[in-house]
Amino acid sequence: MKISVIIPTYNEASQIEKTISYLTSPHIVEIIVADGGSTDNTTEIATNAGAKVINCSQKGRAAQMNEAATMATGPILYFLHADTIPPKSFSTDILQAVAAGYNSGCFQLKFDYLHWFLKLNCWFTRFNLNCFRFGDQSLFVNKQVFLQCGRFNENCIVLEDQEIISRIRKHSKFLVIQKPVITSARKYLCNGIFKTQAVFYLIYALYWLGFSQRILVQVYCKLLRQDKVL
Repeated sequence: MKISVIIPTYNEASQIEKTISYLTSPHIVEIIVADGGSTDNTTEIATNAGAKVINCSQKGRAAQMNEAATMATGPILYFLHADTIPPKSFSTDILQAVAAGYNSGCFQLKFDYLHWFLKLNCWFTRFNLNCFRFGDQSLFVNKQVFLQCGRFNENCIVLEDQEIISRIRKHSKFLVIQKPVITSARKYLCNGIFKTQAVFYLIYALYWLGFSQRILVQVYCKLLRQDKVL
């Protein structure tokens, strides 16, 4: 069993080399960087770091990951954000989970910035409940299961991870591996920790109340400062 790592990017020049450097493993058949039209040198850095870079035909994390998944040769897909570092044993952990009958799953979450509130939020990610699933936790899934559940919904600009995991669970046992990935707290530091989390709670609530992606994106972009939704 081999793993194809898929990393969607847009202007991640400051992050991508560090992330790729952590992915050395004999279990990894390829690292695919699915770029959504970066205007910096993300793709050049990723190529020099040893990744296979594709310039995606459509921008958007869901669309980019779908396009990369179509090209992936490994039977296990591992979707990882550009600013997230998995544990050193991640590939072995994933393959052990698959061997135990879990064809999908994720890791716990930890931020690269120490703050009691962020630590508290991360504590809840150990539980195997959809309300505690975040894209930063990464996602592994058997490619056949991924195709059976219909891939990522490309209409989802935000919370695409929440949406697909609900469908994946209908086709596969899902495991939360009890080790953390470490993700950047840059959104929180840029916008304020409590404000950022409050906005995420609001978006999550609106999502489950059935509000459209257009409304969710409008709320996200109006309340949080950053140069992209990804």
